[in-house]
Amino acid sequence: MDRPDSHINYNDAIDYWSATPATVDGVLGGYGEGTTVPVLDVLGSNHFLRKLKSRMVPAEGCKRYGVDIGAGIGRVTRDMLHKHCDIVDLVEPVAPFVEQMHVELADLKKEGHVGEIYEVGMQDWTPEPKKYWLIWCQWCVGHLPDDELVAFFQRCKSGLQSNGTIVIKENNTITGSDDFDPQDSSVTRSDETFKSIFERAGLKLIASERQKGLPKELYPVRMYALKPID
Repeated sequence: MDRPDSHINYNDAIDYWSATPATVDGVLGGYGEGTTVPVLDVLGSNHFLRKLKSRMVPAEGCKRYGVDIGAGIGRVTRDMLHKHCDIVDLVEPVAPFVEQMHVELADLKKEGHVGEIYEVGMQDWTPEPKKYWLIWCQWCVGHLPDDELVAFFQRCKSGLQSNGTIVIKENNTITGSDDFDPQDSSVTRSDETFKSIFERAGLKLIASERQKGLPKELYPVRMYALKPID
């Protein structure tokens, strides 16, 4: 039987998201500003990062560079990441989202909090060696097949400063098996699948927490903090 991730098609995903409104409601699938989701999401992420603080002390003389992977219109950088990082780069392949990102992040850019904006997919992005204190991937890695995701994480490892951290925030299935969604050509993975992929990529899980308070009809959302095994 075909694995769910074997059905992922990058072009189908880009077509789907390019036709989606470049708004918070659009990028969050209808759970935008009129719902509790954006606020609770940010609260959960802030709480998770604060608990990790003692394990994320940057090396002496290093700026806290962050990168927002699959950044959409820049919501996560605008509302949360810039408060933890000195400068945030963003990676996003969907052109209308990147266009809106420039609007959403205009003030932060003026203040020097926004660095490079890379208009590419994760599969085509290679970080500058040893640049990042924090690599943040939220609601995006379901668009990479398993093998591509392992390769992506391995590239991310080379982009970390000493004591740098990768955080993944993603939906989880509750059945223990992975689900393919033909609408946006993505896979929702089980907790077990994620842990297996982290291991294959040479990453150790240093903390994990479920996001609290999201509507019951949504998949559970989990945050994973990772550091290189070596």
